[in-house]
Amino acid sequence: MSDARAHERLQQFYIPEEQSIYLLSHHDAKKLKDWVALCVTQLEGLGYRDIHLVGKGAYGFVFAGWRGQGGMDDEGAREEHVFKFTRVTLPQALQDRLEEEAYMLDQVAHPRIPRLISYQRVRRQSILVMERAPGINLEEYSLRHGRMSPRLVVKIASQLADILKSLRGTGPGSRSGVGAASSTPHNSRPVVHGDIKPSNLVFDAEQEQVALIDWGSSVFAQLDERLQFVTTNVMQLMSDNLQQTNARLGDVYFIGEEQLGGALSSPRFDEQGVAATLYALASGQSCRFGVQAIPAVSLGLPREFARLLDSLLSDIPAQRMQAGDYFLREMPRLARLVMPELGLPSSQPLLPVWVRPAVRDIDTVVYTSRKSFLREAFEPAGYQGNNVLDDVNDVQLDRYYKNFMQGMGETEKAFLAAVSRLGKYPIVGGLAIRWEPQGIYIDTALHLHDPTLKAAFVVAINNMVALARAIYRQGVFKACLFNARDTLHLEREDPDTAFVFSQYSVGNAMPRLPYEVSAVPELEDESRIHSYFEDGPDPEELLALPGEVMSALAELNQIHHTGMLIFEALPHHLKIHSYYRLLDPAREADFARLLAAILDAVPLISGLGISGFMKMPYKNTKHFHHVESQPEDFYPRDPREMAQ
Repeated sequence: MSDARAHERLQQFYIPEEQSIYLLSHHDAKKLKDWVALCVTQLEGLGYRDIHLVGKGAYGFVFAGWRGQGGMDDEGAREEHVFKFTRVTLPQALQDRLEEEAYMLDQVAHPRIPRLISYQRVRRQSILVMERAPGINLEEYSLRHGRMSPRLVVKIASQLADILKSLRGTGPGSRSGVGAASSTPHNSRPVVHGDIKPSNLVFDAEQEQVALIDWGSSVFAQLDERLQFVTTNVMQLMSDNLQQTNARLGDVYFIGEEQLGGALSSPRFDEQGVAATLYALASGQSCRFGVQAIPAVSLGLPREFARLLDSLLSDIPAQRMQAGDYFLREMPRLARLVMPELGLPSSQPLLPVWVRPAVRDIDTVVYTSRKSFLREAFEPAGYQGNNVLDDVNDVQLDRYYKNFMQGMGETEKAFLAAVSRLGKYPIVGGLAIRWEPQGIYIDTALHLHDPTLKAAFVVAINNMVALARAIYRQGVFKACLFNARDTLHLEREDPDTAFVFSQYSVGNAMPRLPYEVSAVPELEDESRIHSYFEDGPDPEELLALPGEVMSALAELNQIHHTGMLIFEALPHHLKIHSYYRLLDPAREADFARLLAAILDAVPLISGLGISGFMKMPYKNTKHFHHVESQPEDFYPRDPREMAQ
């Protein structure tokens, strides 16, 4: 692939992660708030009410609101819509993508695809208006409930198979229910959605129906399901448009190898998105990568369906295609399987989790280090996917893919995604995992602040452990989980000057590092304290802290507590992330004094980079033997016996 071609394709890269507003600089946070307020004002000017932000991505914002048809007070005539805005700071070519999305959405017609209402420009601002499907997206549902029941997975699989047939032009073309209209598709060419994943599927739990949303990555297929050119026109076949892919990458956590590797677009792309989605829902994960360590045949699914799902996610292209044909052909029959709701067995946490209700809102952020040992020494032969990304200059792409997962094996990627999933819960604390030839050793201090989410969180924890057990190498991985609302921010005009608090403090009050106090029944023996310094300096952390900070940390190390402290120094912005819980109330005065001493030394910080420290309350190391793959577990052949 030429550099120009790679650059053209990767201008369309979509990043699924989003940064908490509490981690932005004051200037950037204000711009974001002002921009959201402007969008709301524009929608109110168009006659909409109850407008609220429902999501944001790399290219824009998504709002929801309603407008009555016979008067604003007519409850029965309310029609709820979704609005997409592009960021006006984007190049015009990217802003025009919203108009392309509107056009593509107008080409599809299916009961489970919310229809296009309108596309318009208001004062240079593009707005895409769509129907709003009832329910919540399946990623949110998965985070709340953990693994989805086998019965529901199969039912959703049947609905997705029906959508895929429609996009190919081989399914029903009429509309009813969600997105109902008398229109038919304007173009009979197969359409590729390009970004099927749990967060792009809205789930109505009462009706157990899904709706496919977000058509920003959709294109007309260049190849059909047999990988033959869709057009038979000789001149079109000779044109450049069919010699290079028109596909957009979508979410790298769910797209298949062909789409990631730059193949010509085909309906097979969406088969891979559906397979990854069903696997993620059945396993309680947020990606497709864990299938080698946690195969579909281990998830309690019907035997035939589980093996089909594993085949769809196979690393053998011919097997994937064969499984895709089988999926669309046989799902109507599999959907008729008698599957009483047996429920999933309650999982016991493999790692200790402390649960306490939150006294305030928590925006969890995960900071991880020591990732380099997870990378492969070489990439598998013939693998081209990651190489396409090498020349892309994009900060978010560097952070979330190239410097985070590129060059790793599939299970290593799944492990990192599992750690990131922990950050989607209201949790603070940390974990340290050490891989040795005889197994893995895990130290944790995890505090969940919503008791209603414990069952789902335990699934996430156990998945992370299962993936870690399937990794065979030696090294250490650490993760700190903190509340972004507690982050302290300092800014400066000149990178050569010191960071100081005085100009940002309110009145004469100096900022402080927040902490909680919790008495424990008795102090642990000092030898069991998990030191800040026991593993030595982190080779991936590039910020050298002044001696005054290190001395204060050394003294803190002698006080019984748990917590973490991270300094993130940028040219004009310093972020200090922290979480502290004092476990020896008698030492509170000393504890507070040392935390204040750390902040007093902030003006001495020079250089750029990150440096972090984590403290466990005591050594309670859990040991696990390596397990390459979880054992088979199928839905019972005669579920009626178990349901009685």
